[in-house]
Amino acid sequence: MQHILDPIVALILWSFETLLEPLGELPGLLNPNTVFVLLISLGLLYWIVQQGKYNKKAEAEGGLK
Repeated sequence: MQHILDPIVALILWSFETLLEPLGELPGLLNPNTVFVLLISLGLLYWIVQQGKYNKKAEAEGGLK
């Protein structure tokens, strides 16, 4: 089992050290935390707008009571 897990652990460690650590040090809007917060916020805003449209359509057709 160890011969299967060792390469996986090495790959995960390599990806954190070479990809994620340098990305975490980017300034301003390029910072991954900022990007994720903006994407999630835009997704929630889109969802709320679409849900409002679906609710209005359902009320007009008598689907909501």
